[in-house]
Amino acid sequence: MSHSESPTNTWFEHLNETVEAILKNDPAARSRLEVILCYPGLHAVMIYRIANVFYKAKRYTLARLISQWARTMTGIEIHPGATIGKRFIIDHGMGVVIGETSEIGDDCFLYQGVTLGAGAEARQGEQTRNTKRHPTLGNGVVVGSGAEIQGAITVSDNARVASGSIVLKDVPPNSTVVGMPGRVIYRDGQRINEKLPDIEAEAIKSLKNRIEVLETLLRQLQGDNATNLASDSINQQEQDKLDWLDGNTENESKEDPVEVFLQGAGI
Repeated sequence: MSHSESPTNTWFEHLNETVEAILKNDPAARSRLEVILCYPGLHAVMIYRIANVFYKAKRYTLARLISQWARTMTGIEIHPGATIGKRFIIDHGMGVVIGETSEIGDDCFLYQGVTLGAGAEARQGEQTRNTKRHPTLGNGVVVGSGAEIQGAITVSDNARVASGSIVLKDVPPNSTVVGMPGRVIYRDGQRINEKLPDIEAEAIKSLKNRIEVLETLLRQLQGDNATNLASDSINQQEQDKLDWLDGNTENESKEDPVEVFLQGAGI
């Protein structure tokens, strides 16, 4: 993984390498002139490289002014403190956010709406200043549109993050991550999960069962024999639901599906 720039990598060399990479990877790109004039992702990355020089020189306000101008022009926000390798491509680009301590390796590819964010650390304010808060992407990582990668985690070389995923844990190399929260479903070309869990559906199912159990108990409490309420007064179906909620069944996961869903949604 290489995040440091060689002294020979001038701004123009970065421009030339990135344009060539776009022409190679984007079938819609027809010519070098079209890429240079019409690709906001290229504009944002090349302006970042200027802002990053001032940031390293501790001219922080000037660096942020340059990055804010790029954000206004392209809709892409790259903090000048981020570390970005060679041939970095942002396709379409609108809504991409790359945080201050993000590290991005060579030959990475991001689509529109991607966030490389600080996660829970961002809520701690100045306590986490000058600490690693944002993700690290290895070489050759591809992140689909609308995906979020939160916190000081590592997405290793050649990993793929599917569109709309929320990644909260480290991702091993040569893996594909899908879902909210993100789960590895392929590694080294082999599928590792036969069935991808539907976290949202499981959360809704759990809430539905809880409501039905509470409604049953309420009806019994309102009846004539409320004082004699006992577990055998609940029919077998309701008892099964109570067991399911309490995690007493053998086949169900002990994790509360509502909590899993909320964690994946960042709530």
